[in-house]
Amino acid sequence: MLIGVCGTICSGKHTTAEYLVQHHGFLRLHLPSRSSVTALPQRNDEQSRRFLPSVTDERGTRGLTFPDVDSLLEFVTKRWQEHWVLTDIEDEPTLELLLRRPFFLLLSVDAPITLRFQRFNSRCAKRDLSPISLEAFIDANDRLLYGSLPTSTNTSPDSSTPSLARLHSRSHLQLLNNCTTIPSYFAFLRTLDLPSETRLRPPWDAYFMTLAHLASLRSNCMKRRVGCVLTLNFRILSTGYNGTPRGLTNCNQGGCPRCNAASSGGSALSTCLCLHAEENALLEAGRERIREGAVLYCDTCPCLTCSVKIAQVGVKEVVYSQGYNMDEASRRVLKEAGVMLRQYSPPSGGLLGGTGSGEEAKQLVVRNGQ
Repeated sequence: MLIGVCGTICSGKHTTAEYLVQHHGFLRLHLPSRSSVTALPQRNDEQSRRFLPSVTDERGTRGLTFPDVDSLLEFVTKRWQEHWVLTDIEDEPTLELLLRRPFFLLLSVDAPITLRFQRFNSRCAKRDLSPISLEAFIDANDRLLYGSLPTSTNTSPDSSTPSLARLHSRSHLQLLNNCTTIPSYFAFLRTLDLPSETRLRPPWDAYFMTLAHLASLRSNCMKRRVGCVLTLNFRILSTGYNGTPRGLTNCNQGGCPRCNAASSGGSALSTCLCLHAEENALLEAGRERIREGAVLYCDTCPCLTCSVKIAQVGVKEVVYSQGYNMDEASRRVLKEAGVMLRQYSPPSGGLLGGTGSGEEAKQLVVRNGQ
């Protein structure tokens, strides 16, 4: 496994790598760096020292150094089951090569700029260097994030300059390091199980539930997006999402008066024209294709009406992610029909934040706007 870590100034990029080294046996790998320091105007020795990472993380103190990403990948590909960490990913061509490999995971680390500014000047003080202004820090930060900045003669950034913002947008996992101490940040990282192989290759449950969520994005129902995948022997029979039947005006275009009205959840269901995601998946598959062992994945627990139909066609297991206000009724029907019902929630993704100042840290999950 090769974990790449990219991050803004004093966000905790090297601290994250050190956590992997100290607690999970990772070994540091290095590439030639075009550090953000080189983008700063009028660079001098003192300025350069300010932007170096902590002494224990300086290049050459540990790990292996490679002249280019091709030689690094040649080395790691033969040893992909071992644990490696790389913090020298600074441009998209390098990242593109890394992303092609199934053993690579990219983390991006960030923190509030005021907190990073405090960390930066504390680091300067430890090195007997004078602090810099917040304006100068923000300027350096912007050059790292967005490449060269506009000038009076150049109204747009230089797209050829490496920019961290592009790398952040490609990361598999985004970490928000709000922690005020290293032990609390390490406590937060322990909750994530970063070396887990399931982050590289999702298990079947995660795979099918992700497809169910993807199907839900096609929903046109004004009340709730729901997606469903019907499988047999780990193969997809059909997919479905909720919305008005074929040939009718889409719900989000006024096709279902009930969904477009301000009716409360669960009320006036008999007037709803929308087919549910589960219904669409079952209709698409047809009973003749549904055999013993069929499993239905839905990102929301089926309602009572859908549960009755699921039992009728012979589905043997229902896996759902989010609850619904009719869970208990659905559970009773499915249990009596001999259909297994279980909840599966994929590993947290999106933006994960650690907060705390002591030995323990709480995890804040920011996903799907929640």
